[in-house]
Amino acid sequence: MSNQKLKVVHYLNQFYGGIGGEDKADHHPEERAGVLGPGMALQAALGADAEVVATVICGDSYFAENIESALHTVITMIKAHAPDIVVTGPAFNAGRYGVACGAVAKAVFEELRVPVVSGMYPENPGVEMYCRYAYIVRTGNSAADMRKAIPAIANLVKALGKKEEVAPETHAYIPQGLRKNYFHTERGAKRAVDMLVAKINAQPFVTEYPMPHFDRVAPNMPIADARKVKIALVTSGGIVPKGNPDHIESSSASRYGKYDLQGVTDLTPESFATAHGGYDPVYANLDADRVLPLDVLREMEKAGEIGSLHRYFYTTVGNGTAVANCAAFAKKIAQELVNDGVHAVILTST
Repeated sequence: MSNQKLKVVHYLNQFYGGIGGEDKADHHPEERAGVLGPGMALQAALGADAEVVATVICGDSYFAENIESALHTVITMIKAHAPDIVVTGPAFNAGRYGVACGAVAKAVFEELRVPVVSGMYPENPGVEMYCRYAYIVRTGNSAADMRKAIPAIANLVKALGKKEEVAPETHAYIPQGLRKNYFHTERGAKRAVDMLVAKINAQPFVTEYPMPHFDRVAPNMPIADARKVKIALVTSGGIVPKGNPDHIESSSASRYGKYDLQGVTDLTPESFATAHGGYDPVYANLDADRVLPLDVLREMEKAGEIGSLHRYFYTTVGNGTAVANCAAFAKKIAQELVNDGVHAVILTST
């Protein structure tokens, strides 16, 4: 392999493939010879070591809504070029794109048995779902990090092509969660004691079993008297007016909606439905109050058991949605609720 260039196939979504933005997210899979979009920078970074022989493009929405057929078509296109390595993305923090890049990586790994390199923000849902199947270079939150991401991806591609030993510490990719057995010169008990002593003495040490990090949110004080408060409804269950007027995605949502409840006492199937793609929508579509309990709250409001119900409800889809997007939605929604004098929120999921 050292005497010939590596053959690389590049997977992109409709935006980076130059097809268009969200209005073209339903674009069917297609392939083109050579490089497109970020592939030009990738090829420049690869230099003489590798050649991007083809680019496969698929719209994010089309892939998410037709995953089996889209994946079959995409893998067939990739397979035809007999690549040595496949590159997907980078997807940064774009949730649907990241999931598509990960799904392609998994299929390539399982069917073609060739390595896949991608690039994502650590909170992209594609990381947790597919990191075992690809070397995912750690990137920034947005495409503003492209100049750093592409050289890192290219370096990893070249190292894999040369059959070099790679590791998260040396090649900047997110750990894959795979355990490898090996013989250490010191037994585990001694290593554990050495780490404990180093920790007690505030000396540096590296754990052999890093634990996941979870955000901790301190709860607010409980409501003393619900009869005196204004309550708002917020949901990640995807309940929207019929027709989904703001086109909230069924997975990896990039937006949320705000809808008026004035004069509404019941979420009827003629007027409301769910946009969520992560659970069976039948019962939610028959009665959206099962996810967003407006009918019960109207009864409580009428009976004086709560002070009032806020005029608007907020909704998005939690299915595969990036944590960073969720945090951004929450910040905007919370500020509006505070400005509108809301005292408490009922937050429902699925």
